[in-house]
Amino acid sequence: MKATGSNGLGCCSDGEMSLTNLPDPEQLALRIQRGERAAVASGLNLLDNKLADARACSARLLASLSGERWLNEGHLIGVTGPPGAGKSSLVSAMIREWRSSGRTVGVLAVDPSSRPEQGGGALLGDRIRIKNTTHDEGLFIRSLANRNQMGGVATEVWPMSWLMFSCFDIVVIETVGVGQTEIDIAEIADTVCYVAQPASGDAIQYLKSGIIEIPDVFAVNKSDLGAPARKTAAELGRSAPRQDRREDWDYPVCLVSATMNTGIKQFQDHIDRHRSYLVNAGLLGKLRTRHHNAWVMRLLKEEFGTFGLDLAGGPAAIGIRLSENRSGQFLEYERMRQHIMSSFKSSD
Repeated sequence: MKATGSNGLGCCSDGEMSLTNLPDPEQLALRIQRGERAAVASGLNLLDNKLADARACSARLLASLSGERWLNEGHLIGVTGPPGAGKSSLVSAMIREWRSSGRTVGVLAVDPSSRPEQGGGALLGDRIRIKNTTHDEGLFIRSLANRNQMGGVATEVWPMSWLMFSCFDIVVIETVGVGQTEIDIAEIADTVCYVAQPASGDAIQYLKSGIIEIPDVFAVNKSDLGAPARKTAAELGRSAPRQDRREDWDYPVCLVSATMNTGIKQFQDHIDRHRSYLVNAGLLGKLRTRHHNAWVMRLLKEEFGTFGLDLAGGPAAIGIRLSENRSGQFLEYERMRQHIMSSFKSSD
């Protein structure tokens, strides 16, 4: 027997999804908050469903998961850097440290997309990139194709990361490593970590690009190479502090080796220290609110163009509406979508 939600949407409690058979979002939210892995997977699948009914159900799910936690708790960490730097190996080593300290971890591994004729899905896959040989209820890894987005991060990552954030202490987003266009992670994460590879020339290229302005913490992986790693660390250390960046944060550069498991704890200590810095400076909630606002604007503009933004009142009015409902911005986003679509239909 199907239950009917407040918006008339057909729902079911077993997580099965089709055009007319969607999970009950409020019940699914409760299961996600309890940390049920099957519920987390169902919720992520729902967010990836582009059907109109699924989008409405997704908005209710995210609204049910919303709250002050999204402004004040947990840690959302972005890991970026050039291909081959060892990001996945480093994330694996970090996961072991976090789990040994009792912290739960959710990972969104953003992969390059396969060709459309092959399905357009994630090309590498989470289990290939991030090794975890044991079943662990405190760890959840999801691979997601970047959908050929120029910023290195698919638009679905934004709501997916916050769904995982509702039930894990730490959420890590590992980006695809596409080069100089990979900047979207700065509009999602609390702390952005850049992983460099010694003696590759990538560090110099990133110094010349705008990407050097993004990270809060730097890691030079493969430090067991010795002098080349120390040289790369010195180059990053000289260039990380900039006049246009925060003067009261030191932008640390860490020498790490994922294969030798050295420097991992110190690297994580700097990541934790950055979160403490944001909290003590009163910046964490403001940063997350700004990120939410930026993604709502981006999604509305991508779907409806500047005309659609104008129908919603324009960027300034949208910003005010989101600021007035800081802990329920996903629901506010869906309300604006519905208003814009109704306006389009009424003008036909």
